[in-house]
Amino acid sequence: MTRIVSLLPAATEIAAALGLMDQVVGVSHECDFPTEANERPRVTRCAVHGAELASREVDEWVRRALHDNGSIYTIDEPLLRKLQPGVILTQKLCDVCAVGYGTVERLAQTLPGPPRVVNLEPTSLADIFEDIRRVAETCDVPERAGKLIENLSERVETVRKRAATIPDRSCCFLMEWVGPPFCSGHWGPELVEIAGGQDSLGRKHQPSAQIEWQEVLDARPEIIVLALCGYDIERARRDYELLRRFPGFGSIPAADSGQVYIVNASAYFARPGPRIVDSLEILAGILHATEFPEFVSRGPDDARVVQIKRLMWPDASGVGVCPTLRNLWTTF
Repeated sequence: MTRIVSLLPAATEIAAALGLMDQVVGVSHECDFPTEANERPRVTRCAVHGAELASREVDEWVRRALHDNGSIYTIDEPLLRKLQPGVILTQKLCDVCAVGYGTVERLAQTLPGPPRVVNLEPTSLADIFEDIRRVAETCDVPERAGKLIENLSERVETVRKRAATIPDRSCCFLMEWVGPPFCSGHWGPELVEIAGGQDSLGRKHQPSAQIEWQEVLDARPEIIVLALCGYDIERARRDYELLRRFPGFGSIPAADSGQVYIVNASAYFARPGPRIVDSLEILAGILHATEFPEFVSRGPDDARVVQIKRLMWPDASGVGVCPTLRNLWTTF
């Protein structure tokens, strides 16, 4: 049995979806799904993880740490040696998302074996599916990947085909960070496109990037989705309070019409694993609730997305949900 250490939440979810969770002997400090991940030893640490900092403070801390140390993460080397992994799942995609690939590769070469280091570096939906296949092949269960990818692909095509028949493609800004503003990148704009919208500010299949607030004002998005990297809904709520104080926010059509949404990016949009398809379905429900009713009726405990109604602007007097969306969207 191959002993697996996952240094990436998405990789842990991929391993679990492939039925390999019993072989996962160590995970990163951010791995929290499925629940079994919380029972595994934590191989990495991050000084800013869980800190009560504003998004701009987080951004400044990350930039400084990367400049000074080249990484924002620490690997528990003695623990990693004790776990004796045969496979280490990591990534090259983003130094902010997990331990850098070079660091992991160098350390792996000093371990018995040495273990195989599997790089997951997706920039698109197709890449995410290929990563699933890569993990399955490395762990000698290639047939499981075929079944999983087939199921996920069918769900994607269901959304794609139905959205293609909808003439109205709303301008949707998928926002990845507030302080400073970042547009989405990689698979984010692709998800918006498949779900029946258009994100003129996004960078499809490219890294997300800092943008000027004036660019958002000029784009005049009809829908804003706050998919803040690494943030759940509770944490993203606080950054909405910052966003709504940006100059001219109330003049944006999305703000004026109550079409601002907060999603759990930590669990969905920012994790390139099997639940990325859930993210697509969440977007379909946001963009076209009438055409995708099954994606807006998953029960009152499904706190994956909240809608900020216009009454939240400008006096923060309250938040509610559209009646047709009450089963999916929570209030606060």
